[in-house]
Parts: sequence; C-alpha cells; structure tokens
Amino acid sequence: MDQEHTTIVVGASLAGMHAARTLRTEGHAGRIVVLDADPHTPYDKPPLSKQVLSQGWEPEKLTLPAATEDLALDLRLGVRATGLDLDRRVVSVQDGDDLGFDTLVLATGASARWIPGTQGVAGVHVVRTLDDAMALRDELEAGPARVVVVGAGFIGAEVAASARSLDLEVTLVEALPVPLERVLGREMGEVCARVHAEHGVDLRLGVGVDHLETVDADDGGRRVVGVALADGTTVDCEVVVIGIGVSVNTGWLEGSGLTLDDGVVCDETLVAAPGVVAAGDIARYPSGRFGQLLRVEHWEHAIQGGEAAAKRLLADARGEAPGRFDPVPWFWSDQYDRKIQLAGRPAPDDEVRVVVGSTEELRFVALYGRDDRVVGVLGMNRPRHVVQLRRLVEEGASFGVALERAAEL
Repeated sequence: MDQEHTTIVVGASLAGMHAARTLRTEGHAGRIVVLDADPHTPYDKPPLSKQVLSQGWEPEKLTLPAATEDLALDLRLGVRATGLDLDRRVVSVQDGDDLGFDTLVLATGASARWIPGTQGVAGVHVVRTLDDAMALRDELEAGPARVVVVGAGFIGAEVAASARSLDLEVTLVEALPVPLERVLGREMGEVCARVHAEHGVDLRLGVGVDHLETVDADDGGRRVVGVALADGTTVDCEVVVIGIGVSVNTGWLEGSGLTLDDGVVCDETLVAAPGVVAAGDIARYPSGRFGQLLRVEHWEHAIQGGEAAAKRLLADARGEAPGRFDPVPWFWSDQYDRKIQLAGRPAPDDEVRVVVGSTEELRFVALYGRDDRVVGVLGMNRPRHVVQLRRLVEEGASFGVALERAAEL
C-alpha cells in the first residue's frame, strides 16, 4: 500500500489497534486513520471487571501498547462514526466531514445491554468501558450495604468476585438454573455456582428480575434501593450491576449494503465487502473447524482477528493468496483464587468428561465431545494441562483419542 493509500480503522478497540499496528509494521506506507467514539486513550478491557474494581488500577495502566508506539497513526478519539457509503468509499462521522478511504477495517465491538428503563438510574451500572468501571468503583469504595449483580456470565461473575474481595455483601441473580449453562453446560455451571457460594455470595438462580425498586434522588432523578425478582422476593441494595450480555455495534452500518446479522457477516478471510474487513466482537465468519458462523468476544481472538484482517488487506495489495481465519477460541476468567480457562466452542448438550483432577477440589480439566470429536477444554487452576489439551482441539482430534491423551498426563 503506497503513500497515497488511506485505510480507516473504525474502532480503537483491541482488534482495531492490532489491525492498525499490523498494517503499519508490515508495509502500509500510506495514511491510517483510527476513529473511536470513546475519548480515552485506547485501553485494555479485561481488567475493568477485576483489577480496576478490586485493586485500584488507574487508567494509564490499561493503555494498549499500540496507542503509544511510533506508528504514525491519525488517531481521532471521541469521534463517532455514523454511516458508511460503500459506493462513495466514505465514512460519515458525527459533527464532522465525511472521510474517504481506500480500504476499511470495522472494529467497533459491542455495547453492554441494559435492563429496559434502568439506564440513568443512580446506583445502576454496566461494565464495558473505562468510564463504566470508574463510576462503579467509586460506588463500591463508598461501602454499599449490598451489591446485586444481575447475570452470572463471565462479566457478572468477575464483578461479583471483585465486590466480595472488597468485603461487600453480594447477591448474584441468574435466570438460568446454573451460571454459564449456555456456555459450559449444567454440570460445569454447578461447579461455578459452588465457587461463588463458598465465597459467601447469595445466589438467586433460576429467577429473573421483575423490576428495580427506586426512590427520588437528590438530583431530581431516581436511585435504586432494591431488585424485585420474578418469584415475588425483593433484594434490598444500594448498587446494581447488570451483566446480561452485549449488543453488537452495527447500528451505524444500517443501509450500507453490508450483511448484518448478529455482527458483520464476513467470508472465511474476514472480508465483508471488497476492500472492507471486520475484526473482533463485530465480525461473524464461517468456521470450518466448528461448522458454523462464529462471533467470538474473547481477548485473544480480538488480537488474532485484528492481525488477520490487516494481513488480508495487505495480501490484496500484494496480489497474494489470503489466509483463512479459523483459530480455536480461547478465554480465561479470574474469580477469587480460581483461574478458569476455556478453549474451543463447547455447547450445553456436549458430552463432558473430567480428565485431570476433580471438581470436588475445584482444580480440574474437563473435555467436551461432540460427534466423536473434542470441541472444548475447560480448566480450573490447571493452566499447564489446559494448554497441553488445547492442541487436541486445534488438531481436530477424536474424542476417544483426546481421552487417551489426557490419561497420559
């Protein structure tokens, strides 16, 4: 890509910044413009629900390396993209002129979902951005009598663990019978529930939220004082954290001509349209490894996706054959003194076998099998074994072979 070539990266996310860095370091000589609606220097997000809340990490500790490296990026923060015209090759921005591009990287990620009617209520939070985390930290440091976390997914579980580490009383509400059932299945979900129970969390499982109880606030708005559950009970509290999933940030792409379906639909090389690629939480691509369209929200996947999307554009410029994007999803979560690691794409009805350690001691590795193929590895405080068995998912090993290999560890 010569000096006259302009690439716009929409989203200074982990995926977007890695795409920009890869473009520059691997030969893009032209202009690289990075836009993001968030005004803060691009930052890492996993610590928001953990170290920022419980260990007092300050924003500068979260800065992404690509934001401070000498990459000659035209970094425009606090600038929101509002539309895309593929025919004219321009991105529209709020309160600004249209920006022309030759190639485009879409990396706008996702936003936290709110319970309808709760946004703007004092004491009610989500954790997705730096501002979210800092606002919640202020309230946790004030010592509320009780914190209610709605949603026992990974973010909700991490927030609950962080609040307990501050010696706060915590109630964790989950509509499913066990936490993470849709991801890990019933058996492993019950193990995760036990981790929270053993750390003093008040678990309310298999019950949804009916509404929030609020009172008049000093500023003329409303402040939360309780969570009314669908079973008729109410949990008094001063702080509520909502962790019920995300909405993909594709609204600004409506009418662009791109295929939007729970993300930006791409081909197996992350191309969404000629000269347009997507990466990170926003990208939905066909996985030959798992035989389905995937959209993955994991940290490592965002790095891999950003780099792969950039290399796809570079391959086009050089006339080279593009590579297929199909890594094994990989994720970890720190909760209390437990490190949970997950590789692959398990489903609730997969066969599950504990192959190392035991769930009773909360230190184990389990394999997930489907159609005689290993599709996932879950570990709790067994990082070495998880790394070893993760290779079996990458190799597409049969479930039987995976069990034999695990028995040798």
